Amino acid sequence: MPINQAVIDNPKSDRVKRVAGLARPAARERSGRFLIEGPQSVREAVTWRPDVVQDLYVAVDDVLGETRYASDTLAKIVEQSQDATIYVHKVTRTVMEKMSKDAQGIVAVGNMRAMHADAGDVRLGATPRVAAFWQVRDPGNAGTVIRAADAAGCDAVVFVDECVDPLNPKVIRSTAGSLFHIPVLSMDVDGFLAWAGGHGVDVIAADVYGTPDRRPESLPDVLAARARSVATATEDGASDATAARGDAVLFGNEARGLPPEILARVDRIVSIPLYGKAESLNLGTSAAVMLMSLAMSAK
Repeated sequence: MPINQAVIDNPKSDRVKRVAGLARPAARERSGRFLIEGPQSVREAVTWRPDVVQDLYVAVDDVLGETRYASDTLAKIVEQSQDATIYVHKVTRTVMEKMSKDAQGIVAVGNMRAMHADAGDVRLGATPRVAAFWQVRDPGNAGTVIRAADAAGCDAVVFVDECVDPLNPKVIRSTAGSLFHIPVLSMDVDGFLAWAGGHGVDVIAADVYGTPDRRPESLPDVLAARARSVATATEDGASDATAARGDAVLFGNEARGLPPEILARVDRIVSIPLYGKAESLNLGTSAAVMLMSLAMSAK
């Protein structure tokens, strides 16, 4: 696709204002577009979801009368973008700063409709692994847990009930590109539990206290039991028996955890033990520990 050789140099132009405006929810909803900021996120979007990316805006410098991209990293992203239907627009550093304070020389405009993931279209593995988050509200936390789920090899992330917009620019930056590797679904509690059950997935609540009637199992005990199960099945020549069902780990809100009415409906409650004096782990750390531990136990 063409690279527009004209350099956008007016920071007050309507185009620049429209791109900058995508940081606001109302502008994203009205236009059906969203903003991707920085070399890492843009590179991953171009690599893994070029169908989503509509336009690239790249900072350039004037070197002895010749226009050059502001860095070799940006030049490589532009080169890669030309294998897909992505338009490239050159802009001055001043214009780039107006578009985004977090651009580091490059931003992309994506299509929200193309980015939307439908539960019916998501393909889960033979032994599904899903990360779900109930009412996660902080953009940085949301991005971090998507990144953790990606690193743990999850098939999907589910945002349950009222969560932060996954296309919030801060969420996208915090995923470090993982948003473009793994589908992120949105469901209510009933829909999530029905969807998990329909795919043969056990729902594990990550919770410290459980309920008066159901105390949480310790994560090390769960992992040890799985290891014994795999060893026994292997000895019996039936290793596939351990892969009958997958897991969907459900994490609670940053401040309130999971309410009793949700804990009462899950298949298991599992807690991460604390060995030092820390009172608790934050959501991002809890997700990373739990999801990576379960992933490694399956290897």
